[in-house]
Amino acid sequence: MTADKRDYYEVLGVSRNASTDDLKKAYRKLAVKFHPDKNPGDKSAEEKFKELGEAYDILMDPDKRAAYDRMGHAAFAQGTAGPAGGGMGGGGFHDPFDLFREVFGQGGGGIFEQMFGGMGGGGASGGSDGRQRGSDLRYDLQIRLEEAAFGCEKEIELGKLDACGKCGGSGAEAGSKTTTCPTCRGRGQVISSRGFFQVAQTCPRCRGAGQIISNPCKACGGEGRVQNRSRIKIKIPAGIEDGSRLRSSRNGEAGLRGGPPGDLYVVIHIKEHEVFEREEENLFCEVPVRFTTAALGGEVNVPTLEGKAALKIPAGTQSGTVFKLRGKGMPLLNSSVHGDLLVRVLVEVPSKLNAEARKKLEEFAGLCGDENTPLHKSFFEKAKEWFS
Repeated sequence: MTADKRDYYEVLGVSRNASTDDLKKAYRKLAVKFHPDKNPGDKSAEEKFKELGEAYDILMDPDKRAAYDRMGHAAFAQGTAGPAGGGMGGGGFHDPFDLFREVFGQGGGGIFEQMFGGMGGGGASGGSDGRQRGSDLRYDLQIRLEEAAFGCEKEIELGKLDACGKCGGSGAEAGSKTTTCPTCRGRGQVISSRGFFQVAQTCPRCRGAGQIISNPCKACGGEGRVQNRSRIKIKIPAGIEDGSRLRSSRNGEAGLRGGPPGDLYVVIHIKEHEVFEREEENLFCEVPVRFTTAALGGEVNVPTLEGKAALKIPAGTQSGTVFKLRGKGMPLLNSSVHGDLLVRVLVEVPSKLNAEARKKLEEFAGLCGDENTPLHKSFFEKAKEWFS
């Protein structure tokens, strides 16, 4: 394990045999705590949030987790063969470190814009004409629970490299020619010897393209791309969970010198709700009930994501009793099935009594025997040795 990286299990605060659900719960709790929107200007929180994302992405992938358990952080070091096929969302990432190369802000208004590099860097990944695939991007998007329940469409704005409008992405002025880079001979890399080791580095002359443009485009400096602010619409499906990732094909960064663009990955973060707590497809809430209603029985209105619903309270209901409203929870992703709403009632005792109310309540207390207070009777029977 490298000296500057903490153990991924330690980062998430879970044991090494933690289940997938344990990882999700730990990540969800800590991601909400350290999200940059809740900690504006706090660089420490930003770093912890990035560290959480890195640990979560590795441990949630079975192949990457197995490699990490065997080799630690060395499994994902540059030049080390990692687990096969371990791309996020089918993206085919070749270098796991590139997954977490992040670029912040550029006026991003408080929401991260994170780069997934590696797919466009280096001459080896480019074509013979110097074209290279653009980098994948990551964007962290916070939505409300209601939006997660019913689905919605969001428009996000982020700064990224787009194809240059002047040269059409070629990187060359009209009539310009390209020649093979004499420094790297078209490979895009130069190799230098350091003792017993040989180190490959991006060619400083062609910047990894392997080609030299005789008359580079003045607008983009020969790269074929320029920095822009882009607006992209993202469809959020109903039932999406916190931490889910959505792939927007070809909405990543433009490729170098006309290469194909990368993809955009949107990571969903669901804002903590004032009333409901979510556990997979089920929702939980607590509702106060008057002690007279709990004693006599009655009907109360409880909140749901679709509005209020009537809940029957049987006579003699105790505080803490949980009632289930079937089908009033979250929808399952890509399904018409819904979870349940679990309502925990809290019997509320009046904090102030006038003289008449106190008199009536004292009369009521005198009429109630132990048979009407089973919890009270049971407790004191169990604890009688302490009261003897």
